Parts: sequence; C-alpha cells; structure tokens
Amino acid sequence: MDLVSDAISAVRVGRPSSDRVRVGGSWCARLDPYDGAGFHVVLKGTCWLLPDGGEPVALGAGDAVLLPHGTGHVIADSPADAATVARAVPFARWADRTLPQPPLPAFHAREREVEMLCGKYRLDHGRAHPLLAELPPLVHLPNRVGHHPELRAAVDLLGGELDARRPGSSVALASLLDLLLVYMIRSWLAETEEGAWPAALGDPVTAAALRALHSDPAAPWTNDRLAAEAGVSRPTLARRFTALVGRPPMAYLTWWRLTRAAALLRDTADPLATVARRVGYASPYALSHAFRREFGTTPGQYRRGEDVTTSR
Repeated sequence: MDLVSDAISAVRVGRPSSDRVRVGGSWCARLDPYDGAGFHVVLKGTCWLLPDGGEPVALGAGDAVLLPHGTGHVIADSPADAATVARAVPFARWADRTLPQPPLPAFHAREREVEMLCGKYRLDHGRAHPLLAELPPLVHLPNRVGHHPELRAAVDLLGGELDARRPGSSVALASLLDLLLVYMIRSWLAETEEGAWPAALGDPVTAAALRALHSDPAAPWTNDRLAAEAGVSRPTLARRFTALVGRPPMAYLTWWRLTRAAALLRDTADPLATVARRVGYASPYALSHAFRREFGTTPGQYRRGEDVTTSR
C-alpha cells in the first residue's frame, strides 16, 4: 500500500504536460486558475512567483514549487507590483518556443538568464483525497544540500528528456512527471510540522490501519478485524484513527471504496458488477445505492459525465 500513490491515482485525469523555458531580460507570464496542480522548477537563475492572494516568493536555482490546487499566479523577473502584473502575458503564449522570444539583454546577459521546468497535472478536485486537500495553496521546496535527493534526481532526468527528445521520450516524460509529483508531495510530508495527515501517517496505529484498508479495500473489514491488524484494542483504534483522520475507520473505508469506484467508472469500461466486486460491494445494486447517497448521482450518470445537480 502507498496512500500517496492511491490519493494521486484517484484524482488524476489525463496526461501531465510540461515545458522547458529559457528567458532573460524583463519578463512576466500569468497562469489563470485551473482544475489541476501546477509546478515550476528553476534550473538556472532567479525569479519570482506571485500567487493570487498571496505573498511573492523568491525562487533560486534548484528550487521547486507545487501549486496543488491550481492557484492562479504570475511568474516574473521581479517582485509584485501593479506594473509587473499588468504586463503579464498568458503563459501558453510565453512558453511557446515557436514564437519570437525576447532577446537577452546585452549587459550581464548570462547572469540574468533563467531556465525553468514548468508544467501542470489535470486533477479532479471534486474527488480529492483529504491528504491532497490538506496541502497548502503553495508548496515551496528550496534547494538545500542533502535535502530530497530523489526529487533532485527526477528533476535532472526530466530536464534531460525535455532537451533530447530521444526514442521513447513520450512514455518517459509522462512517467517522470508522475514521479515528480509524488516526490514533491513526499517532500512536503517530510518537512511539514502541521496538518492531520502527516501526523496520521506518522502514527504507527493509524498508519497500520490505513495500510490495511488501502492494501485490500474489498476485504470484509470490521472494526475488530482492523484493530487486530493494527495490534491494538478496538477502542484504541477508534480513538486514534478518528482523531487523526477525521472520521471513524469504517466511515473512511466506505468513503474510500466509493472514491475508488468513481475512479474505476471514470477510467475503465468495467461493468458495474466488476467495479462493485473490486471495491467490496456484494452487488451492483448495493454499490449504486451507496454511490448515490455519497455523490448525489448514479454510477451510470457519473460514467457518462452528467452534471451531479441534474440527477438529484
């Protein structure tokens, strides 16, 4: 079981995208809010990230930034002011290497040159695992010697693939971008001292219960069986799990089963009976009843992409 991977898989939609951008002089680009998560990794030079409603963040070479909730923002050569934001161009146009790029300044051109990896992931925030929902609007991971070697290695590999476009690069790029997202979230979990989910994953009892539920969500779990798996009494499990996760173990299991069912309905053509069996429901009827109670729509309507509000 890997709860982080499960949480990402449940909400990921389509393929991630990325660009390697080189720019110099005076520049400013804007990304509007979007349904997904964005990232920037500075490979060379320095720049600023100006999140909507937040304080400017200075970025240096090797820094990584994750915007897990698709917060709109500006990236620029200088801190925020009205003039900086006003001259921002849409990111897609700015990053398009087929368009003319502004010339590097003649004076101190090399010192002011900036290279970045910029990209985004399409995520269904409506089905977000609470671990992902708990992430702050902006996760800044500064480059520090000895910190997050896996993240640094993924950045190096990703930059190399974007440069070379060698055979098999389309598969390699998608896999490396997925790996980058995992490593950024893992790095945040390792560094943060706040939030319920870092505490839940650090608690041996709660972590053991989560590991069991995610390893086999279709198993006939009960509170007694889960407590035995975690090596504690039923009251101890209920108290610690509920305090850290925010809901009792069986309520979390029900929610996770239905979240997995939604992902399977979205991503596969499996019959409803197969989906029900894979997530622990005895029949399609039982799954449909629970699914409608949780999401306000039937599995069939959800699979067809019908608006939830039309099914109520």
